[in-house]
Amino acid sequence: MNLTSATWRKSSLSGNNGGDCVEVAAALGRQTGRGHLIAIRDSKDPEGPVLAFGSGEWRVFTDQVKAGALGLG
Repeated sequence: MNLTSATWRKSSLSGNNGGDCVEVAAALGRQTGRGHLIAIRDSKDPEGPVLAFGSGEWRVFTDQVKAGALGLG
């Protein structure tokens, strides 16, 4: 997965206090040439590992977070 041209975004709720943050970027899926991959990384380690999800999986995850179904918060 080539993320050299990806635009990484951090939550506006993260602030600029240097705390624990994740960044998210969308990248064109390389294996099939269609669809998007959603990539996630630690903002303090931008050269470190990246998790990637299909756009459908990401949508299910974010919908569950918004609904409070995962007990996060």
